[in-house]
Amino acid sequence: MTTASQRTVQFLEQIVKCVPVGTNLALLQLMWAMITGSFLTSRGAIHSALANSGFEPGEIRRSWRALRWGQWNVYELIRSFRQQVKQTGQWQVREYGGYRPLAVDTTAYWRPRLQGWPGKLYRQLTGKTMTGIGFGLIADVGQVGEQRLPLIRAIVRGHNAAEKETTLKERTVAKAARLLNENEVLLHDGGLSIAQLQAAGAARFVVRLGTNCTARRPYLPDYKGSGRRPTKGILVSTLSRKWKERTLPATRPDVTMSFNIDERPVIARGWHELMRSDLKVADKHELFSIWVFDDPLFKTPLVLGTNLSAVPEVVFRLYLDRWPVEQVPLVAKQMLGCQRQFVFAHTSCWRLGELSFLAGNILTWLAVLLPPQPSGYWDRHPKKHQDDCAGSWRRLFFQMIVFLTDNFEKSVRLQTIYQKELMLIDEQDAYNGLIRLIWTHIVKVRFQSLSFG
Repeated sequence: MTTASQRTVQFLEQIVKCVPVGTNLALLQLMWAMITGSFLTSRGAIHSALANSGFEPGEIRRSWRALRWGQWNVYELIRSFRQQVKQTGQWQVREYGGYRPLAVDTTAYWRPRLQGWPGKLYRQLTGKTMTGIGFGLIADVGQVGEQRLPLIRAIVRGHNAAEKETTLKERTVAKAARLLNENEVLLHDGGLSIAQLQAAGAARFVVRLGTNCTARRPYLPDYKGSGRRPTKGILVSTLSRKWKERTLPATRPDVTMSFNIDERPVIARGWHELMRSDLKVADKHELFSIWVFDDPLFKTPLVLGTNLSAVPEVVFRLYLDRWPVEQVPLVAKQMLGCQRQFVFAHTSCWRLGELSFLAGNILTWLAVLLPPQPSGYWDRHPKKHQDDCAGSWRRLFFQMIVFLTDNFEKSVRLQTIYQKELMLIDEQDAYNGLIRLIWTHIVKVRFQSLSFG
């Protein structure tokens, strides 16, 4: 047994301690099967994954029941996981200009053949909407040493199976806005408008906008002397674009600056004190800024909208720290094999997805925390990877663990007073008993006839 496997089981044990006895052992076994990659070989089947991990049929049934009917929720598991991470003392929060990143993302487990699930989400791979189980992810971004990694703060599930993708995004952003601390900034990729962020009440945000985005000045242009007086502010276009046969020029930026990122120059152009293009000029409007960054590594400029009064380098670095939240679904789906699921009850669909995201985040943390493991004798200088923690473990490691506490055991059911079902007996015994009963009746009747005769 390796030290990595021991520390992993100990870490998982501390996380599931908060749930009732019996359920904690079942969840511990299920999460172990996830982290060891058993769902890859089982192609998403729970029973086969647990069997590949060396568990007995009774243990497999208990783990499956705990997933469906167990008295637990993912919020208490996330809270316990975050406490364990903080107790190690190795987690360091990333900060730029006094601001800390809080990354937000939405993802889904695609189930095109799932019956009775009306919810559909857009899948970029296919270019169309598909049946899927949508989730919202909210994660802190920190580092251990020089390695960036996410730390889940909340997982948002849909109110029901028919919830639209837009509603899920809005609820996720609204929850993230409520969770924002005083010095934290909400980070979101494309697919979300500034209007949605303002409606959610996000105090500080950085969001990627489209290259064709527009905004308006919070004041009216001069009246030309004829026609209707203008009601909206001067239109601001950050980049030139084509409309039909015409080329619409970009608006001159308010400020142009440059800075270096990893020894390469980045040019930033900014427009300040802007309002949404769909609003009319009024006394009170939430204002924001738009920054366009020209990075030599990319052909297309990066357009970011923010309400921060910070220098462009801070805004740029904050947005770059949004990427680690993508690791959570990446590890859960591809590395752990949970992209294929064979559960059909709505509760199981929600819970299996939530548990897989948590397991993926745990595996990412362990991969950074534990020493790298060689893939073979030829690997003299191994590097840290998430799948190394799972691929080198044998199937019976969990059964060799002897340090589980007394609180991890099968739940003991109360003894019933009355028998719930008839006990099965042997067919020959039943035949012999019937013969004895018949002969007893015959003898009794014969004895009574002789006595009264």
